[in-house]
Amino acid sequence: MESIQQKFYEKYAGIQTKLIRDFINQVDWSNRFIGIKGNRGVGKTTLLLQYIKLNYKPDNKVLYVSLDSIYFSDISLYIFADTFYKKGGQLLVVDEIHRYKNWSLELKNIFDDMPELKVIFTGSSLLELRKGKSDLSRRVVMYEMPGLSYREFLQFDQNIVLPKYNIETLINNHIEISSEIINKIKPLEFFDSYLNYGYYPFFKENKNSFHLKLSEVLLTVLEVDIPQFEEIQISNIAYLKKLLHIISNSVPFKPNMNALSSRTGISINTMKNYLKYLNDANIISMLYVQNKEINSLNKPEKIYLNDTNLIHNLASNKPDIGNLRETFFYNQLKQNNTINASKESDFVINKEYTFEIGGYSKNGTQIKGIEKSFVVKDGIEIGVNNTIPLWMFGFLY
Repeated sequence: MESIQQKFYEKYAGIQTKLIRDFINQVDWSNRFIGIKGNRGVGKTTLLLQYIKLNYKPDNKVLYVSLDSIYFSDISLYIFADTFYKKGGQLLVVDEIHRYKNWSLELKNIFDDMPELKVIFTGSSLLELRKGKSDLSRRVVMYEMPGLSYREFLQFDQNIVLPKYNIETLINNHIEISSEIINKIKPLEFFDSYLNYGYYPFFKENKNSFHLKLSEVLLTVLEVDIPQFEEIQISNIAYLKKLLHIISNSVPFKPNMNALSSRTGISINTMKNYLKYLNDANIISMLYVQNKEINSLNKPEKIYLNDTNLIHNLASNKPDIGNLRETFFYNQLKQNNTINASKESDFVINKEYTFEIGGYSKNGTQIKGIEKSFVVKDGIEIGVNNTIPLWMFGFLY
């Protein structure tokens, strides 16, 4: 216990609290059991340590521990929590909960047996309470933490704080909003950098080695996280990688399941499962028409990579600019909105707004006559009428 405490105190002393993501304000920290899931590298650990430092003194009432520690190879989480609780512990923060085999059962027992103990834990995007051995849905409030929005990237990279907007406010006031923003910063100056390396906060550590680290993160998800949650045989991981390679060099990918099965050597039913695994892991994003559940095995209309950083990381050649634009739009909108495929254009948002994405010369011919339709253009600072700059959709969270 003392060695764990010492490591926590070292992390506590070293964590900065000047640059904090807005996500910290989206969590209702008054809940007794809180789960935060998200991609590797989006900053879950940093956020938790910042929350602790802002609200607790480094004493025996609070403790942070990561379950990827060898310490937990021969001691149960329950016994560890019980010892901490009996010594006056009030808040136990548990990182990498998915690394622990019986996490669901032991969290349930901790909840039931230690009524005064508050627990916050983090896990992979793949983490689903329904897969636990015990029902935690009534006990745990779950949140999902995304990577940086373009607005947050500007804060992290350029130290400029700008407001966020919901989709309705942005649509109705985009000229006024963009005018205010371009008086403070040139948004197009940094946009390409965000598309390349701005979604994951660890770009701050070293931009030159960003993609090496992102490759390591991706490999860990494919070789460790997905097999752990979905019980894929190690020998089949090669098929999963092959599938991702084909998708990443074709996105936005309109899947033909028969052709894809032939190219990969994966049966169609297994293919559908693998696509779902990659989607659940936030490596890909599958776009459906309205009224088709993402968890059903319906064929998606299109498949995108989750974010533009992955495009730059995985593409064999120079990324297609049209793909980057659509992926950015999809990624930024899906955090707080419902997004579907459109028969007439690229996307339908919240079953109400139609969007066509393109470059500087894009016109609105394709969506002419469609109510509440908009052209989203890359390469412009300010829009006009129903034409909105692409970069502005990075200010939605």
